[in-house]
Amino acid sequence: MANRSPFDLPFDQLPNPRQVWVGKPGSYEEGLGRLAILTPEVVAKAAATEIKTGRRITTNWEMTKLDYPNLNRQPCHHQIVPLLGGVAFDDIFTMNPQQSSQWDGLRHFSQTVPGQTERLFYGGTTAAEINDRTNDRIGLQHWAREGIAGRGVLIDYATWAAKKGITYSTFSTHQVKLSDILEIARECNITFQKGDVLFVRIGVTKEWETIMTDEQKKAYSDNKAPEHAGVEATTDVLRWLWDTGFSAIAGDAISWEVYPPQNPDVFLHEYVLAGWGMPIGELFDLEALARLCEEQQRWSFFVSSVPLNMPGGVSSPPNVMAIF
Repeated sequence: MANRSPFDLPFDQLPNPRQVWVGKPGSYEEGLGRLAILTPEVVAKAAATEIKTGRRITTNWEMTKLDYPNLNRQPCHHQIVPLLGGVAFDDIFTMNPQQSSQWDGLRHFSQTVPGQTERLFYGGTTAAEINDRTNDRIGLQHWAREGIAGRGVLIDYATWAAKKGITYSTFSTHQVKLSDILEIARECNITFQKGDVLFVRIGVTKEWETIMTDEQKKAYSDNKAPEHAGVEATTDVLRWLWDTGFSAIAGDAISWEVYPPQNPDVFLHEYVLAGWGMPIGELFDLEALARLCEEQQRWSFFVSSVPLNMPGGVSSPPNVMAIF
């Protein structure tokens, strides 16, 4: 019992649910965070039960689609340059992973800690450590070592809401309620399992590509107070995410949770990234995945992801594949 992982404790028994930090500073265990739930046994079971047809879908949005990003982020630039006088060619990418499909790594977001004058990242990592390029504590290299693999489940809120006659823009503070997620899970016969990677589709990439005009995109990019639809941020959501045993959460939303926070006391990024060491995936392209789930009438699948092996990396394209 003494060796019991804090990840095995129920949410209401956690000594401090805001800081569930494991591993020694700088260790692989610390850098892995909540992905430690994805043991070989969990992954093997997911592969055995979820891979049935061999159909596969990737969820990486085209890297140039978000051509008008917000928060002063820059769009992706891609150069093709000749090599050996044109006998061959190379690529040069200039990119911020946050402007397309990405995993938020543990260096992305911090939290306030009682008794501390500065905000801290997972494990108590400081901004000074992150700014020190000789220090790779809680960097992406830890996630890249084995990758992220296991069972994925899709909550297709966008399709469900359309059937219900619920209309909204994904560039608003529209909230996906926990009760909505649970109702969708019941209707789709989804039984969550420990280690699942949770995907929530609200329709951001579809709205950006098919509805928004260039003028609307530019207005969004210039907006100093952008609004993003997403999952509601409540203590009940935190308790459910923790107790269900998810290893990671992802979606097509820009911030996964609704932004700006509607509850000043709960900001999911502070808990999930800085407190629990759990990856948050954003701007995944879930359109083809949703169509295949509907076609197969199953909303679970095997998922694999290999983040960039960048020592000290903050975020990464997800390189996600869903296999049915």
